[in-house]
Amino acid sequence: MSMQLGRQLDRLLARIARPGVVLQVAALTMCLLELAAAIAGLAGFRTEPYDGAVAALYLRLGGASNDPVLLIVCFGLVLLFAWAYWRLAQDSQADQAPPNALRRIVLVDLLAIAVTPGLPFLVTALAAVLLRARAAFLFALAQVVINLLLYWLLPLADLQQARAEIPAWLDSLGLLMAMVALHGMAFGLGRMSAVEAEKRRWLQVMLAERMSAEQLQAEQMRYHERTLMARELHDVVGHHLTALNLQLQLGSALLKREDAAGAAAAVERARGSAAHLLADVREAVSQQRSSQRIDLSTALQALAEGVASTRIELDIAPAARDLSPRAAHALLRCVQEAVTNSVRHSRASSISIKLQLGSGPAMGDDQILVSIDDDGLGTHALQAGNGLQGMRERMSELGGGMQVQRSRPGFRIELHCPRTA
Repeated sequence: MSMQLGRQLDRLLARIARPGVVLQVAALTMCLLELAAAIAGLAGFRTEPYDGAVAALYLRLGGASNDPVLLIVCFGLVLLFAWAYWRLAQDSQADQAPPNALRRIVLVDLLAIAVTPGLPFLVTALAAVLLRARAAFLFALAQVVINLLLYWLLPLADLQQARAEIPAWLDSLGLLMAMVALHGMAFGLGRMSAVEAEKRRWLQVMLAERMSAEQLQAEQMRYHERTLMARELHDVVGHHLTALNLQLQLGSALLKREDAAGAAAAVERARGSAAHLLADVREAVSQQRSSQRIDLSTALQALAEGVASTRIELDIAPAARDLSPRAAHALLRCVQEAVTNSVRHSRASSISIKLQLGSGPAMGDDQILVSIDDDGLGTHALQAGNGLQGMRERMSELGGGMQVQRSRPGFRIELHCPRTA
């Protein structure tokens, strides 16, 4: 019970610590602050005016900074920004770059620039999480340049009065340092969160692989113990029962000389009982030896439960649970490698593992078929050094094979080998 609660707590902490959750909370906080400011402005209180591109253009057209129309429009843009930012930063997308990530980030950034210069740094942090390091760095530089241009091209009246009292070079230098510091901090925090999330996923995969290997080792130990028990039962108990049967046959022959009817019947019943017992022992031994197979489902379940950052679904056919130790070990290693590739390299958020008996003319009834599907970046994220060659070699040694297929999204790996290899 305590282990289950501890595992659930670990899953909750892993979920809260994801970069997507942190960014969602930050966006929600900014939205609430802007909501409070808009309500206060509409109520007639003096608040900090909106200073984004929309407000600057509106003021140039002759509008007032406290105009209710401007407040409503800007707050509507804030709500639209919060919705788009929330969707883009949701958990399943913060661990995996969504389709057209850069295009969507640029659209969100345009909404932020339209409202206030205080929002784009959140977009810089989001880009640092979702994009690759080089692309995120270039995006942060672009943010600094764009904000500097907007500051000089669309200044507010209050800013123009303040700039008149400060030398131009000093004003530009101060603004440049502030923008570099703000967006540099956002970029650094975003990359740090992304790296920590990557490390956390990697450690979860390693722990899950170790737990699944321990489960398989325990199953192999039980298999070995069953083999020893069957051998001992046959060698010791079977031998004694055979000797008892021979002794009873001899006693029956001797007793026939004095009481042929009674002794023969009693001894015959004893011999029959011993013969039945011997047959039962041999049948039990035969059944025990015929069930010397390993159930791979326990090890795979431990692997699925150990990876908290990625949802792993298992679909194991009952007939596919009965595997030889060699086949079970090879398949487990291949599945572990596939999960590692999906979580670490493809950045998948969902993995489906299916075990079933093979069918069709190209695959006999004694073949086990394993398919692994994910929703990651696809086969272009895989490299030759990611263990694919080792997976092929393991299957080839058992007389099976492996195929890597493209799916949308993600990729699909199919493994097959003899069930009793």
